[in-house]
Amino acid sequence: MTSVEQEPPRALLAGASRRWVRLLPWGAAFVLCVALLPTTIRVLSVDYGLNGGIASALAVAQTAPLLLAVVRPLQAWYVIFAADVAGALVLLAGGFDERRLWPFPPMEIVGYVGLCLALGLRERRRTLLLVWLATAGANAGLEFVAPHGTSGNSTLLTVLSGVTLLLAGALRERYDAQRRLAEQETISEAERGRRTLLEERARIARELHDVVAHHMSVITVQADTAAYRLDGLPPDVQKEFTSIAATARESLGEMRRLLGVLRNEEAHGELAPQPGLKRIGQLAEATVRAGVPVEFTPCDADVPEAVGLSAYRIVQEALANVVRHAPGAPTQVSVSESDSEGGARLTVLVVNGPPPEPPAAPLEEGGTGHGLVGMRERVRLAGGTLDAGPLPDGGFRVAAQLPLNGKDLT
Repeated sequence: MTSVEQEPPRALLAGASRRWVRLLPWGAAFVLCVALLPTTIRVLSVDYGLNGGIASALAVAQTAPLLLAVVRPLQAWYVIFAADVAGALVLLAGGFDERRLWPFPPMEIVGYVGLCLALGLRERRRTLLLVWLATAGANAGLEFVAPHGTSGNSTLLTVLSGVTLLLAGALRERYDAQRRLAEQETISEAERGRRTLLEERARIARELHDVVAHHMSVITVQADTAAYRLDGLPPDVQKEFTSIAATARESLGEMRRLLGVLRNEEAHGELAPQPGLKRIGQLAEATVRAGVPVEFTPCDADVPEAVGLSAYRIVQEALANVVRHAPGAPTQVSVSESDSEGGARLTVLVVNGPPPEPPAAPLEEGGTGHGLVGMRERVRLAGGTLDAGPLPDGGFRVAAQLPLNGKDLT
């Protein structure tokens, strides 16, 4: 059976932003101890006629716990309350001048009021009420045994302790209310930021749909109708236009699914199935039609959907980079499953050589590098590893390893 480790109690005002405020309770407790300890010893021994050892023991029990009250005020109250009541009974048994205050000398009242201040700043209402009831009950009980003609001050202690507990408790509750209000404002600010983000995502989705979807639709229509608009097209050219139209429709479908996610953050899944290992071959065929010789080694392993999607996207981005930056370069694409000490894993490898000739003009201007970042993020989320970089002969290599057993690769 495991024990739950509790957080150590924090000192009073430990959460204050300024250092002097955090040190204030310790300074006040230290000053009270230094001032009250020798005073209590002297008053109890000289004015009330107690034995020096008994006076010193009572003085330590009544004042030293004030330092503990900075961190544990309720535990300090147990000690001081018992010491004050015991001191009153000792004074009653020992006999003293009737002009002296009883049951509590002035320095004990000062220390007890300081303790009540610490209690009010830390404890709950119920605890504060019980403390005051215990104080009032003890004072009432001592009044019944007060020596004849003694000027009692138990009522004064009852009133002062009650007022101190009430004011300190109200101050603590006001601080807690302000803190909760600040936390609520922070949460509201986060909600406003989230709402702003959702609105921005919706705006981006609308712009993407207005700009990209329109052009993709035009490409699809032009490719589909080329055979009817242009006379005498050779069969291989017609087949090329048909391939272009199919690729454009597929891209348009994927973009619309992405826009659906951007528009609705609460979407719980796609209606259309996500691409996986079986569709990597279609990527290779489309790349071949784009003029890049691709040699593809497929894999028929049954892998989790997330792993298959990650593998598909990695190959897709790697082949797109080949078309953009090394058109015509011979490329090898392989997907394989292997077992090792770390468990089963899926290896995705895309390697291209240098292009036959440098492209006259790049297919895209100013690459952002987001493709490699996206691949690394996909692999990281799957718990795998990615190795991507140029080769000595001028080619490029992308190698990803994705775990199939749900464990991180080592």
